[in-house]
Amino acid sequence: MKDAYSFDLDYDGARAAYNRMFVSYLRTFERVGLKSVPMRADTGPIGGDLSHEFIVLAETGESQVFCQKEFLEYQVPGEDVNYDDDAGIAGIVKKWTTPYAATDEMFDEAAWAKIPADDKVSARGIEVGHIFHFGEKYSKPMGAKVQGPDGKEHFVSMGSYGIGPTRLIAAIIEASHDEAGIIWPESVAPFDVVIINMKTGDAECDRVCEQLYAAHQAAGLDVLYDDTDQRAGGKFATADLIGIPWQVIVGPRGVAVGEVEVKRRSTGERDVKPIATLIASLKSAA
Repeated sequence: MKDAYSFDLDYDGARAAYNRMFVSYLRTFERVGLKSVPMRADTGPIGGDLSHEFIVLAETGESQVFCQKEFLEYQVPGEDVNYDDDAGIAGIVKKWTTPYAATDEMFDEAAWAKIPADDKVSARGIEVGHIFHFGEKYSKPMGAKVQGPDGKEHFVSMGSYGIGPTRLIAAIIEASHDEAGIIWPESVAPFDVVIINMKTGDAECDRVCEQLYAAHQAAGLDVLYDDTDQRAGGKFATADLIGIPWQVIVGPRGVAVGEVEVKRRSTGERDVKPIATLIASLKSAA
């Protein structure tokens, strides 16, 4: 787990810290291509009086989860969110915690029954993050005090926040794939583009692939170059399986007329581009 902790003078400060982390987690998961739903969760052995799990809906999820459909339409706060505005951050948290959403451990059958049937989502989910507010639960037994602006000593009010990076990778794959393999969101893909040499050993194909490899690198992109001796079908299957967002396909017929094929993995859309045009676009983006 990648953990963080907060220590504040009082409950209000600790709750404001909790709210900032709540919003930060929403934004974090959005930026890695995931739609997460914050759900009221059991605090478990960690204890405390407030806890939320951030859940990604997926058929292979380990937990049964329940929420209202409107969560799936909410827009995550953008990069202009003001973390210094405690009231504004609290308002965002209130919006995201007012509709019903709970893990199976916190399921309230009576509350669930009041929700219209067409507004219910009952699904499997994967936990990708968990945040806790536990106040003075640990600071009091340990005698952990700090002096406040009033000159008095206060037991610190604490919070704990965790993301599982390896679990996060698995959740991204479970949430973003098709029958052919992974579809990496561009923000977290291990490579930006894969260049597929359809005829390794052909002088012109090799030359163009190396030229494109250098041009993509110069544009600041991470490039994977498939110069293996697999057949075409195998290369295409491998590229789809590992899910790199863009594929540049270089074959002898295209090279003969100065063209390559560019495929977007997420949609399967293919576009034939002149080699010179593709290289020029990379230079202008660098």
